[in-house]
Amino acid sequence: MILLSVATFKKGVHPPYNKQYSSNKEIQQIPQPDEIIIPLQQHIGASLEPVVKRKDQVRRGQLLADSDSFVAAPVHASLAGEVTAVEKVPSPQGGRVLAVKIKAGGDQQEELAEVPGKEPEELSPEEIRQAVRQAGITGMGGAMFPTHVKLAVPEGKSIDHLIINGAECEPYLTVDHRIMLERGEQVVDGLRYLMRATEAEQGLIGIEDNKPDALKALKSAAAEFDNIEVRATETKYPQGGEKMLIKALLDRDVPVGGLPLDVGVVVNNVATAAAVSASLREGRPLIDRPLTITGEGINNPGNFEVPLGTPIAEVIKAAGGFAGEPGKVILGGPMMGQAQTSLDVPVVKGTSGILVLTRNQLEEYSPAPCINCARCVDACPMYLVPARLEKLAQQEELDKLEEYQVMNCIECGSCSYVCPAQRPLVHYIRVGKAAVTARKKSEQGGS
Repeated sequence: MILLSVATFKKGVHPPYNKQYSSNKEIQQIPQPDEIIIPLQQHIGASLEPVVKRKDQVRRGQLLADSDSFVAAPVHASLAGEVTAVEKVPSPQGGRVLAVKIKAGGDQQEELAEVPGKEPEELSPEEIRQAVRQAGITGMGGAMFPTHVKLAVPEGKSIDHLIINGAECEPYLTVDHRIMLERGEQVVDGLRYLMRATEAEQGLIGIEDNKPDALKALKSAAAEFDNIEVRATETKYPQGGEKMLIKALLDRDVPVGGLPLDVGVVVNNVATAAAVSASLREGRPLIDRPLTITGEGINNPGNFEVPLGTPIAEVIKAAGGFAGEPGKVILGGPMMGQAQTSLDVPVVKGTSGILVLTRNQLEEYSPAPCINCARCVDACPMYLVPARLEKLAQQEELDKLEEYQVMNCIECGSCSYVCPAQRPLVHYIRVGKAAVTARKKSEQGGS
């Protein structure tokens, strides 16, 4: 099969990327916070049960909560100190979740797990999956799906390609770019473990072509491995979506309602690959994560290594504080991130960035009626009709929403971005998806 030298997919948009604020800033460690807040729900899946209580002394890296469920990822202490509370707190994803609060103190030496001390080829897939689960690793691109679950290929399925997503198409964010430049060998090492865990024969790393230095760094890191290829993809949003990346790199279409493994692929983020290497080589649980803090509303934008559970106010302080009057603080980027109402919410495993926009950048508007221009249809990389989905969600037409494949929406925001009437398309599509999901759960519970 002959593919273009710069891989891409159809449709999508080209928003201003605004990566210049932090793309040349090396990852640096923030000062130790006085207190951390570790939510017990930092993954898609079952709730965790705490194994510590108030007034317990904990070490950095110590297990705080776990579950007997397969679809769960344990959490660990990112600082040593005293547990001051186990209580519900506001979640970055909305609502309130149970969390462990720890006041920092004492020796901050890490509690590391015992490592196999073997190359990927010397370990069984199950040994790798168990180590990844023990480390509490989830998808670090934002989705926070437990990585060991993604690596457990169901019976009857086989994986031939393991793809590492280095596209980082979300505007403003640059942490993946920096990881590839500064920790390229660790990314490739993690990829090798991931390939062994899924028994994939070929590894692919996809990087947008606006990051030529990252392409060069990863090609150098992977040069000795004949079964790993680094490929350039077109700079276009949402190039980093799993289905878009698979289409661009392999020309395979993930079926409606299906998963990448249905076409023989598993996709992981570059930060996740680096975390897998750290867990297998060093025994490190996922207790810190690199992220970008950026935007016109920050004095010193940059990329920082942050202990999980650090209140975002502390990260903002480490980046020089607000520049002018802040208008909106978003966890993630402007296309798919979530605006926050409090600076007390903590950094979690899926926090890839903190974006601060000034009040002058914000614009109040009232959506105009849809003019049936079909720009949202032209932009949608999933070939949906966003304007129709919005209307059906407003009318609570759940059967019609399913008929029009609402669950196939990846919520990338391309439709809202191009809408001349400034319709809140993604908002209503999310409402519709939630209603459809709730109905299915209700029906399953009643059967």
